[in-house]
Amino acid sequence: MRFTLNGFKWLSRLTYIIFIYPKNTTVGTFFYRKAPSSTQVLASCSIWCRRNLYGSLRRHNSMSAWVIDQYGTNEVLRVSDEIMMPTINLASEVLIKVEAASLNPLDISMRGGYGATLLKLRRDPMSVMQNDTEFPLILGRDVSGVVVECGSQVTHFAPGDEVWAAVPPWKQGSLAEYLTLTEYEVSHKPKSLSHTEAASVPYVATTALSALVNAAGLCSDNCSDKRVLITGGSGGVGTFSIQLLKAWGAHVTVTCAGNAEGLVRGLGADEVVDYTAGDVAAQLEATEKYDVVLDNVGGVDTERWALGLLRPWSGAKYVTLVSPLLHSTDAAGLVEGLGRSGCSLHSKALQNLLSRGVFYRWGFYAPDGPALDEVSALVDAGKLLPVVQACFPFSQVPQAFQRVEQGHARGKTVISVGGQRDPLSEQEEGCPVEDGGRHARAQTAHS
Repeated sequence: MRFTLNGFKWLSRLTYIIFIYPKNTTVGTFFYRKAPSSTQVLASCSIWCRRNLYGSLRRHNSMSAWVIDQYGTNEVLRVSDEIMMPTINLASEVLIKVEAASLNPLDISMRGGYGATLLKLRRDPMSVMQNDTEFPLILGRDVSGVVVECGSQVTHFAPGDEVWAAVPPWKQGSLAEYLTLTEYEVSHKPKSLSHTEAASVPYVATTALSALVNAAGLCSDNCSDKRVLITGGSGGVGTFSIQLLKAWGAHVTVTCAGNAEGLVRGLGADEVVDYTAGDVAAQLEATEKYDVVLDNVGGVDTERWALGLLRPWSGAKYVTLVSPLLHSTDAAGLVEGLGRSGCSLHSKALQNLLSRGVFYRWGFYAPDGPALDEVSALVDAGKLLPVVQACFPFSQVPQAFQRVEQGHARGKTVISVGGQRDPLSEQEEGCPVEDGGRHARAQTAHS
């Protein structure tokens, strides 16, 4: 155990990683002061063999990946077998062989250049004074795979471990055969999930946790008397948030299209409002006020009526995942964009606090391996299930982008990369697996 969800909110301020070392060990080395037992010797030999075996497999200098060389529409995507294979450059890094990835609306936006200004600066602070390009760029923020090699100071993982992770947006993504991450961004994959299922979870999990824990202040200890409204509840973040909040004991109301009602009710939603059946604001005003609103839709109109649904003067919180920060820095440049965004947030937060006593906050995607450790435990306990809408082979990445770009998601779109046999990804070329097994499993889980 590296961290707990109750401590997750501190990660937005400063990343503290808590290591729990076995008794009678030397911190950082794991050499036992006592004479090792035969079991310990065998375990050490096993890890040594795995490190050398998997390390010896790395003989290629290039790999296959889907990349973009400029920002634009789906036509900018191209597959290449000549992308330089990543290498471990930090002692805390792990090299991962990708078995499955998944797409999110963020990938569609990043393909078009969303966040390019700020993300380029994060990748290389010296880029402010230089004209270095970020291309070729590999998209994909979710990964499930196998550790191939570890840096010298990695302690939580060994070659051969099955892992999952949310890839930070400034790093090369998962639509490739290999990628590198630090061990603090990686977690052991739930044993109960295949790689295809596991790849659907990390991005939505870390985004939901960032919003619900960091911004809204919710946790397993304080949700039993909370009413939470989720707008756009049938997508990836929404379907994960429903399950997490129900596991914590909250009352959950969801807005979605009528044809997604069965899905969200199957995941545990207590009330469902069909936004296609009339004025959604009027329908929600007839319900009891809420303690938290998690807004996955955004927009001026949604923000206006959602804020009006919160309990006044009771510490209620509105959290939106659709902030103008990256749009502002892209449109106005780094300094002016940050200034505009800061002024906007400060103005809205102060106005709502003084007029209604409610808190206005932005939620952000925050990749974090220790948080995924807790999610993994909940998955293996049967409290959280993956919701996969469609699965595409690696050769059909552009078609997968088109699927996500259509909107009206009912879960996640997954891409099988490694070619391992997986019941969910076995399909004919050009015929994605969709709209079936995961939904049925989710619906029966809470019945």
